[in-house]
Amino acid sequence: MARFIYRMQSILDIKEKMEEQARMDFAAARMHLDEEEEKLQILNDRKAAYENKGRELRKDSLKVREILENREAITCMEEFIAFQMHQVELAEAHLEDARYKLQVARQESETQEKLKEKAFDVFMREENAREAKEVDELTSYTHGRK
Repeated sequence: MARFIYRMQSILDIKEKMEEQARMDFAAARMHLDEEEEKLQILNDRKAAYENKGRELRKDSLKVREILENREAITCMEEFIAFQMHQVELAEAHLEDARYKLQVARQESETQEKLKEKAFDVFMREENAREAKEVDELTSYTHGRK
């Protein structure tokens, strides 16, 4: 039996490498988004702590200077949070882009796999037809000699 050689194996290999690269890019984008969300959560926690401290300051005696510093800290945290929310949105957009590229790479890889399977089916049919022809010729030759 002849050996099956897929003519476009190099293309299939490239598509599989591209899919693997897209998978790694997607994982990196996911990790980046997780980091940005974690930073945002830390900022939100700090803001909540400042707000709690502000409530405590207003309950006790009036320490105007500390209350003003606390308000300033809360304002700064709000600015940091707004910036970090923008960073999270950018990371989400990057993740979506990576997801799309991964989807495209998967489709291309699957297409090449299907083409390889079809080529193998054609090869098997041709090989079976060739073997059947050889068997017929052998049978005819053997039957004709008798």
